[in-house]
Amino acid sequence: MQRIFALVAMVAVAAIAAMAQPTASVWEGIYTEAQAARGSDGYGKSCAACHGASLTGTGEAPALQGAQFVSDFNGETVGDLFDRIRTTMPQDNPASLPRDQYADILAFLLKENGFPAGAKELDRRSEYLKAIRFEASK
Repeated sequence: MQRIFALVAMVAVAAIAAMAQPTASVWEGIYTEAQAARGSDGYGKSCAACHGASLTGTGEAPALQGAQFVSDFNGETVGDLFDRIRTTMPQDNPASLPRDQYADILAFLLKENGFPAGAKELDRRSEYLKAIRFEASK
């Protein structure tokens, strides 16, 4: 009886783990061009002063474009990146923007890092974004 219970428990844990795994990729067009355009405006207003107008960083803030940025988040989820931006930025007033604006800014960052646009806007809910893998390459 204990073996059957242990087997059922292992199957249940495996099923839960499989459901928790990201099922989509950042390479599948997870934002729209229009959303990235809105994000460009939001970035200019809320982020460029520290991270630079061209996303290359400044002495006080890291670059948000390029190999190092992509490498830093490789293997994470888009939800992890979204939550980090949302809870820590802007540095002088964290979590002060509407979720939609954070999603738009993230769409802009994805575009500027060479990830393709698609037909559906990037969601603003972390739980959905955690199902999307951030991968440096296809």
